[in-house]
Formats: sequence, C-alpha cells, structure tokens
Amino acid sequence: MIDYIRENLSYYGLFYRLHKTKTEIVPENVSYGEDKEQYFLYYEPETKASDKVVFWIHGGGWNSGDPKAFDYVGQYMAKSGYRFVSLGYRLSPKNKYPCQIEDVCRCYNAALEYLQNKGIDTSKVIVTGPSAGAHLSSIMCFSKEIQTEYKTDVSNVIGYVGFGGPYSFRKSQTMTLKILENMLFEKGYDRQKGEPLSLFSGNHIPMLLIQSRHDSIVEFECAEELAGKALALGNSCEIYSVVDKQNTHSWYTAGIFFLSREESKTLDKFMSWIEAL
Repeated sequence: MIDYIRENLSYYGLFYRLHKTKTEIVPENVSYGEDKEQYFLYYEPETKASDKVVFWIHGGGWNSGDPKAFDYVGQYMAKSGYRFVSLGYRLSPKNKYPCQIEDVCRCYNAALEYLQNKGIDTSKVIVTGPSAGAHLSSIMCFSKEIQTEYKTDVSNVIGYVGFGGPYSFRKSQTMTLKILENMLFEKGYDRQKGEPLSLFSGNHIPMLLIQSRHDSIVEFECAEELAGKALALGNSCEIYSVVDKQNTHSWYTAGIFFLSREESKTLDKFMSWIEAL
C-alpha cells in the first residue's frame, strides 16, 4: 500500500520534469501504417559517440503513450551520441492483442529498412523498453514463433534491456496489472500466447532486466522467472535490482531519463551496460 501511494505521488515530479524538458533535436517522423498510432521517430545525434542503434518500445500499460510522449528519452539518448528509434503501436482497449506485437515487429522491420536506405549501419542494434514496452520488446527479441510469423530478423540485435516488464502473468500479480491485462486481451484469449515467459525460445542476445522491489505494479518475481528460463536455455541474463530512491514503477522505468548518470545509479547501469556491448 505504501509503495502504491508513493507511485501515485511520484507522477507530480515526473510531470514537473517533463514540463521543463526542452526539444533540442527534432526527430524524423515516419509512418509505417494507416493508423495514426503506427509511426516511429528517428533521432540523429549531432555528435555520434557510438555505432550502435538503440530501439525503444514505449510503455503506458498498453493503453496509453506514444513515441512523442517519450521524446525526452530520445533527446537524452541522441545527446549521448546514440542513433535512437522510438517505435509506436496501436493501443488497447480499442485494439486487442496481438495487434500490439504485430505493430512492434512491423515497425521494427520498417525502421531497419528506413535506416539502411539512409546508409546507416544497423549491424549493432540494442532493443529496450519499459513496462508494457518491455513485455512487447522481449517477445519480439526472444520468441522464434513471433519472429517467424512476422518475418522479423533479430540477428543484428546485440543486447536487450527491459525495465519493469510484466514478463509472466502470475496469479499473485497486482490488481492494476490485472485490469490492464483485461483491457489488452479479448475475453477467453489464451494469454500464454502473449506471455513472454511462455513464448521465450532463447537465442544469442544478452539480457539485462532492470527491476525494483518497490514496484507497486509489476512484481520483482516477473524478472526472476524470465531470467530463470533464459539461463536454462543458455541465454546470458542479468537482473539489476534498483537501489535508487526513485524506485517506483514510473520513475525507474522511464523517469530516470530526466536525470543524469550521477543522479541515477539505474541510468548509469543502463548506459554502462550498453557501452560495454
């Protein structure tokens, strides 16, 4: 209950930071479908510090958010010298799963083609996402079934980072997550077909799962269960337990990009991990 109250109170700080954030790098807006939610934003850094390309799949409980809402993440990554792509997808409850994973895979394919047509090297891709975005991005990266169905090649992905992901649909999950899942899936739909833990096939991609024990929405055990399966199938997987005071769900999954690496050990862990790949 205490962490749930802290989660709600944390939104004031997030909105304050969001209001103060300035757009310095104007991203390219590219549609890949007819729906207004089917687009991605591409951020080209003014000074490139890495040959890696970071793909971000946003969170928002599957029913809110879009790439524009997370512009501050693109600003941070581009100013850090990374080419950055922020993927959009159709939202629930209007659009039921598997629309979301279909869009993520389709958007990823379209963005890769777009970058390659610009002459950009896409041989070193890092895929990352928070919350609902961690759910969707982990399925795209680690389900051979999904990759085959949507013709998505992840052989160029050199690393995966998930922040606060609902990787397993546990019986003990929070009421908030139950409500969001009910909005995402049609009644009677076999949810194992949309559960990262059930779909995980294993491959070459090393994993970093960032999770907080003070998360009032997604339980820490979600990361532990996915990591256990990943390790059993031969994947390299590390769980990072958040130690910052900003350890509520919204802060550590996305709010850290309002901070500096000196202010946030979680952000520093993320950046250090992708730098080392």
